[in-house]
Order: sequence, then structure tokens, then C-alpha cells
Amino acid sequence: MPRSSSNTSTASGQAEIFTIGGPQGAPADAREMGFKAHNLARMARVGLPVPPAFVLGTGFCRDFFKRGRKLPPDIRELLGANIRRLEGATGLALGSERRPLLVSVRSGAPISMPGMMETLLDVGLTEKTLRGMLRSTGNPRLVWDSYRRLVQSFAEIVHGCKAQAFDAIVDRHVRSAGVVGRQELDYRSLAEVTRESLAMFETLTGKPFPQDPIEQLEAAVGSVLESWHSAKAREYRRLNNLDDDLGTAVTIQRMVFGNAGGTSGAGVAFTRDPASGENSLYMDFLFDAQGEDIVSGRRPLGGAMRLDDLLPGVFRQLQEARHVLEGEFLDAQEIEFTVENGTLFLLQTRTAKRTPWAALRIAVEQVREGLIDRAAALDRLKGLDLDDIHEARLSTVDGARMLCHADSAGLGMASGAIVLDSAAATRAAAAGQDVILVREETSTDDIAGLAVARGYLTALGGRTSHAAVVARQLDKVCLVGCGELLVDLAARRCSISGEWLNEGDIISLDGGSGRVFAGAAQSVIEKPTAYLAEVAGWRQSLSTR
Repeated sequence: MPRSSSNTSTASGQAEIFTIGGPQGAPADAREMGFKAHNLARMARVGLPVPPAFVLGTGFCRDFFKRGRKLPPDIRELLGANIRRLEGATGLALGSERRPLLVSVRSGAPISMPGMMETLLDVGLTEKTLRGMLRSTGNPRLVWDSYRRLVQSFAEIVHGCKAQAFDAIVDRHVRSAGVVGRQELDYRSLAEVTRESLAMFETLTGKPFPQDPIEQLEAAVGSVLESWHSAKAREYRRLNNLDDDLGTAVTIQRMVFGNAGGTSGAGVAFTRDPASGENSLYMDFLFDAQGEDIVSGRRPLGGAMRLDDLLPGVFRQLQEARHVLEGEFLDAQEIEFTVENGTLFLLQTRTAKRTPWAALRIAVEQVREGLIDRAAALDRLKGLDLDDIHEARLSTVDGARMLCHADSAGLGMASGAIVLDSAAATRAAAAGQDVILVREETSTDDIAGLAVARGYLTALGGRTSHAAVVARQLDKVCLVGCGELLVDLAARRCSISGEWLNEGDIISLDGGSGRVFAGAAQSVIEKPTAYLAEVAGWRQSLSTR
């Protein structure tokens, strides 16, 4: 069987290009192909539904920075040659007025760095291909929503513009239409939003939105490579002792559309609960959405319709896929997926970030299930201080008042002073103060504050947003999607259920129930004694042998 890779000559020498889709041999090493693409190739190899793609290996990133942040001179020819392969695999064509190919452009370091680098979706959509997409899909709302998203993300990621100007356009049309949110805007409103966004793009960048799909793709690749040295990516590598020279791969993949309405949507799922370790599917899903709506932490996810109720066939496929994934990767996985018109596509899998408590439980239960042996489980656990694994549970609320409920993205109990940004959290923690970081959005930009805070409370976002994933990995109490929370950053205060609290006031977060308290609630420590005893038994048995 062929390897899922090929070599293509560039001006700078031999650049490694990898393909995903069609007959799959053994995937290339993740150090060359990037962790995300390596896992995509493994998923495709075991028959899971993965859209076809090609991958610029991590060497591109290292060469990019050696050239002074410049792409190779023949990058357009290189991208064009590999796009033609993707066109052959999909029956679509980049720039076509009949059946246009749109692609996502995603990062992928050799070691998973959730949410730390950039992604652009819907690349290839222009005034010309918009007409082709209208013809081929018959779905004007999908087309205008996708174009709107591309214009805004291109402004933010390629040109460094702020999201607020574009969000304000959407919010104004939502108010004018008298609907609850952007998902309820009709295609006429979305077309007008897109036109205004195109004008805003030109105002902010000084140039019109590019109408050449290859120009869009080239800029997207450059921006993904640039994001390797973004402030949050550097901070994540520092916290996790990762080498700056690893570099990121770039995966260029056929777009699938969760924002096609009806029976379409996007989700993130864990094959086991990453907070408690329970052996059950743990998932956030939004109908009529793209993946960025889930992982960015900018959207409220509360009250989302249940996938298992409305698309039981897709839910069964996900349940089957979680067992296939654990059988292939021999560990709990986090997956990103899209449902397009009732058809499931898997876009990513990685080893699930989890709390130490969950890590212990998952290792023990996977040994019981025969998925891994005791030696493998002990090797997985050796980075943890098992004697220190505990969970703080709510004991009493003496002197504290319950304010509201939020969605719990992790276990534990934390009390501390409210801080409203990462800089304030860092200063207060350096002075020895316990702090709770309170934010509007669940964002990986807050990683420095997350690292020093006891807990994290946000108004928006869900349990599987990238920031919530990182918070669990750092073993922080994390409550998200708190609809009763308003943050007034200018006045350095926040309102929870109508009660105003100032920065520095004490609040408590209960990860077990999702409750938020004013004041310091009391906690009690619980240890996973049964699981610890089982691990001790393994060690004794293996040492006796």
C-alpha cells in the first residue's frame, strides 16, 4: 500500500507533502506530518469518514521562519498542483462557477496545542464561486453565511483586525430583524451583512477582499504558519516545556458544512468524560453551526437541541466511532466533527486532555476492559503525583450565598477574588492571592491568567471550547455559559443574576453542581482510594514477577 505522502520539489529544496484520502498506507511520522494530520490519516485508514486533504509538513514552518517569515517563491505552483489532486478526489474545482471547491486551512503541531494557533474556513469563496455554490447547493443562506464568515475571519487572522467591527454589523441586523441571534437571520439579511462586511474589510485593511482563490489560500497558509509564534502559542509551549523549533504543519482539507441548516451542525465530543473519567460520550453540539462556533468560546451553547433526539442515526455513528477510536489509539479521545445534511464527517481526533482524577479512572477502567495492559497504564500515569490526586467537593455554604448555575467543564471547588483579565490575575497571584478569572468569552487568549487562577467563570462558551479543554488540563475549576453573568471591564466589575460585584470581591465555584456563590463556601477533600488501591496492586504484582 502507498504511504500517505509524496514529495514535491520547491525552490528551497524538497518539501514534504502528505495526502489524506484514497488508499492509505501507514501515516508518516507526526513530527513531519503534524499530530492533527497524522491522526486524520489513521482515522481514514480504519474507515472513519474523513474529508480528503493534503498537508504541508512541519518543515515548511521551519523554512518559513528561516526565510524571515516568507513563503517559498513557487508557493502558488506548489499549492495549485496539490489542489488539482484534491479536485480529482472530490469532483469539485477551486474557483469553479459550477461546482466550487472550498477548503479549510488548519494548523497542526507535532504535539497537540488546542486552540493556540489559527484556522481559516471557507477559503475559495469569491463573488464568482458564490454563484457556483448557489447553483450547486440551492441553499442561499448557507452560501451567504459562509461568505460572511470567511470575510470576517480573513480580516481577523490575515490582517489582525478586531472582531468587534464585524460583530457589530451582525448584531445590528439581528436587532433590526427582531430575532434572537444570528442563526435566525434569513439569507437576505446575511447577504446584506456580507456586503457591509466586505466594505468594512476594505475600510480596515485598505484593500478589497481578495477574489483570487489561490491568493486567499496562500495568505491563509502564511497566517497559519505565523500563528506558531503567536503570544498564546508561545505561552502554551512555555507552560508545557515544548520546543519552539517543532513547527506546525498546515492541513488543507475539503470543506464540509455544518451551517447548511436543517440536519447540519458541528460538535466536539470526548469518548469519556474528561473531568470525571466516566465511560460515556461527553459532547457539545450546535445545529446550523461551524466548528469555530463550538471551540472559540464566543457563542452561548446552553439549551442546544440534542443530537440523539433529532439525528439518532448520526448519534449511533458517533457512539460506534468512539469505540473504533479508542481501539485504534488505545486511549480516550477528543474529536471534532461536522454533520452536513445528515452525513457525519470527523475532522480531528487527539488524546483527550483530562483532569488527574479522570486520568486515573480512565487508566484503571481501560485495564479492566482489556484495552491496555497494566504496564501501559502505569507508564501513562507516571507523570502524575498519584498521592496528590483529590477532588474538593462542596461541604457547606456558611457565609456564602448562591448566585446562579453555570455549565460545569470540570470538577472541584475553588474560592478566590474576582479578577477580570489575565494581567490582573497574574499580578494578584504573584502577591499570594487566590483568584477567580471572570470573563465574557471562554478564550485561549486567557491562558496566562488561567495558569495562575484557582477557577474560571465565563458568560459564553461551552464545556468543549478550547479554553475549557486547557482549563481541565491545568486542573482548574471551570464554569462556562453563565447566562446570568455580565462583565463591565471598564468599571472593573461584573453582575451575576443582577447583583453587582467588584473586582477583588470573593466568589466560589462548585464544579460538581455548576453553582456560583458570593463569598467563600467551604469544601471537603475526597481521594480516589479504590482506584489508587488498584494501581498499588498492579505495582506489587509487576514487581513480584
